[in-house]
Amino acid sequence: MQRICHHSSILKDSLPHRIMTKPLALVFASLTLFGCQSFTTPQAPVTAPLTDTANNNTSSDAKPQHYRNFERDTLYSLLVAELAGQRNRFDIALGNYVQQAHLTQDAGVAERAYHIADYLGAHQAALDSAEIWVKRAPDNIAAQRAAAVQLARAGRLDEALEHMEVVLNAQGKTHFDFLALSAAETDQDTRDALLQSFERLLEKHPNNSQLIFAKALLLQQSGQKADALTLLESQSASEQETPAIILRAQLLNEQKRSKAARQLMADAVAAKPNNKRLRLTYARLLIEQGKEDLARDEFASLVDLYPGDNDLLLSLGLLEMQQGNLDSAREQLSVLLNRGEHLDTAHYNLGLIAVEQKQPNLAIEHFSQVRPGNEYLPAQMQLANQLFATARFAEAQQILAHARQEQPDYAIQLYLIEAEGLAEHQQIKRAWRILAKALLENPDNLDLIYTRAMLAEKRGDLAGLEQDLRFIIDREPNNAMALNALGYTLADRTTRYQEALELIQAAYELNGNDPAIIDSLGWVNYRLGNLDEAARLLRQAYEQFPDHEVAAHLGEVLWQQGKRDEAQQVWQDALKGKPDSPVLKSTIERLQGAQP
Repeated sequence: MQRICHHSSILKDSLPHRIMTKPLALVFASLTLFGCQSFTTPQAPVTAPLTDTANNNTSSDAKPQHYRNFERDTLYSLLVAELAGQRNRFDIALGNYVQQAHLTQDAGVAERAYHIADYLGAHQAALDSAEIWVKRAPDNIAAQRAAAVQLARAGRLDEALEHMEVVLNAQGKTHFDFLALSAAETDQDTRDALLQSFERLLEKHPNNSQLIFAKALLLQQSGQKADALTLLESQSASEQETPAIILRAQLLNEQKRSKAARQLMADAVAAKPNNKRLRLTYARLLIEQGKEDLARDEFASLVDLYPGDNDLLLSLGLLEMQQGNLDSAREQLSVLLNRGEHLDTAHYNLGLIAVEQKQPNLAIEHFSQVRPGNEYLPAQMQLANQLFATARFAEAQQILAHARQEQPDYAIQLYLIEAEGLAEHQQIKRAWRILAKALLENPDNLDLIYTRAMLAEKRGDLAGLEQDLRFIIDREPNNAMALNALGYTLADRTTRYQEALELIQAAYELNGNDPAIIDSLGWVNYRLGNLDEAARLLRQAYEQFPDHEVAAHLGEVLWQQGKRDEAQQVWQDALKGKPDSPVLKSTIERLQGAQP
C-alpha cells in the first residue's frame, strides 16, 4: 500500500430574494418628469415598479407617496439621476437620490433612493434612505419593513424589531426570520434578548408562522435543536411556509429521525409538486440518507419541470452515473455539451463513462477537452493513464510536457502525474528522468522529493529513499506521511525495528485515523513479535481500508497465530478485488509454498 495517506441551505434560502420585475434602466426609463419649477404627480404614487429587493414586499402594504414642490437645484439633480439611470450610470443615480433624500427629507425621494440602493447592494445608502423614508412616512408599512430589514442587516436588532412589530400589528407581511438570521452574526446575549422579544410577541400572536419560524431559527443557532424542532412540530406542516418545512426536516434528520424527515419532505412535495426549493431539498436529503435511487427520481422530476436548468441536468447526469446508468448519464451530459454549459465537468465525466465502457480513444478525446479548473488535473491524470495503459508512453509524455508549457501554474502537479503514472506502469527509468528534470526546476519542492523517495524504493535504493524522507522530516517535523513512509520502509526492508516503531508512532500521534499509518503500526508490531497487538491494529486498518496490501499483512499475522483458515479467507477475499496483486501472491506463495 502506498504510504500516502471527506451551512445550512436553510439559512441561505430563508434570506429574502433579490427580485426585480424589469432591468433597472427600464425602471428609470418608465418615469416621466413633468414641469420646470416643480416635480409633482398629484394623483399617482411614485413607488417604483420594483419588488422591494430587501424584503420581497409588494405594493399592497405601501401607501402612495407624493413628491412635493422642489427647488430648481433639487429638480435638476433628480432629473440627472433619472437620465443617468437610463444610461446605466447607477452610481450617479444613486448618489443624486441619496443626496436629495438627505437634503429634502422627502418620503418619496427617500423611497426611490432606498429601492435603488437596495437593488445595487449599497447597504449603508439603503439604511440611510430607509430611515428617512420611515421617519417621514411612519404609517407606510413598506417603509417600516424596509427600515427593519436594513437595521437588522446593520446589526441594530432592537431597533429593527420595533419596526417589524409595527408591521406585525398592522397585519402586514413580516420578516422576523431575517432578524433571526441577522442575529447569527451576533453574540449569545443579543440572541437571548431577541428570543425573549419573540416570546413576548408570540403571547399576543401565538399562531404567527413567521414568529414561530424565527424563534426556531434562534433556538437552532443557540444549539437548542430539540427545542427548535418541538416548536416547529407544534404547528401543522400544512400551515408552514417552505423555509420552516425545510428547517424542520433538517432538524429531524440531525436527530436521526431520517424516516420522519423523508416523510415530511415527501408530503410537502406532494402538496406543492411545482415548488423547486422543496423538491431540490428533498432530493439532497435523499442523497444524504443514501437513497440515491429515489433522489434520481426527484431530479428527473425537477428536470421535467425545469428543462432549461443546467445545474439540475448536471445533477441528474451525475446521479445516473452513480447508479450505473451510464447510457442515460451520457445522454444528460451530452445535452450540456450541446448547450455549452458545464463543459469541463461534462467532458470529464463523459471521459469516465468511456473508460468504464472500454472506449479509450473516446475517453482520451473527452479528457483532452477539459480546461483549467477543478477537473483539469484529474482529467490530465486520466488522459495519461489511458495512454500509459496502451504503452503510448512517448505520446503521453509529450502531451503532459505541452500542458506544462501551456499551464505553468500546474507544472509541479503535472510532473507528479507523469512520474507516478510511469512508475505505476513499470517505466522506472522514464519516471526517474522526468523527476530529475522536475527537481532541476524546483529543487526544494517536497512533493517532488517525496515522489523521488518512493521511486528510489522501487529501484532498491533505500539509502536514497531515507535521505529524501529525512530531508522532508527535517523541514517538516510533523509531516505524518514522510514519518510513516520512512518508518514502514525500515520495518519492512530492514531490521531497524525500534527506530521504525518510533517514526510510525510519531506519525500515528499526528494522524491516528489514517488506515495506512495503522497498517504500518500493525506491521512493525508484527516484526517486533507482538502478534496480538499486530492483529488488532491490522484488523482495524483492513476494516477501514480493505486494501490488498493490508490484507496481505493481516493474513500473514493470522497465519503466524495459527488462524490459517481465517488467513486464507482474508487473502481470497482480497484477491477477488485485486487478482493480480503481486504482494498478495508473493505472501501466499511464501507462506503456503505454492500459488492458491
